[in-house]
Amino acid sequence: QVQLVESGGGLVQAGGSLRLSCAASGSRFNINDMRWYRQAPGEQRELVAGITSSGITNYSDSVKGRFTISRDYAKNTVYLQMDSLKPEDTAVYTCNADIGFKRLWYWGQGTQVTVSS
Repeated sequence: QVQLVESGGGLVQAGGSLRLSCAASGSRFNINDMRWYRQAPGEQRELVAGITSSGITNYSDSVKGRFTISRDYAKNTVYLQMDSLKPEDTAVYTCNADIGFKRLWYWGQGTQVTVSS
């Protein structure tokens, strides 16, 4: 059974940094793209950043230049380095991966990030 487990969330002051991790396990198939989404209370879920199996990255305009997505292929882990955090970055951050030739999507359980002003 495929599992995505996030870690690294927490409370930080504005201007600070956090690093999120998401480790995938249980898959017999290749992991294709991996992504980070976030959802703030009362808001729609937003794609924050993504990274392909070949390392191509993309970011939402709201985090470009402040967040960095990276990936350890040997550990099946994706990271999100978040710098210069703002109160509006407060949300539940969830990782996502599509796996195998069918590109089935899997989701983590989410981790809370709270940025105080």
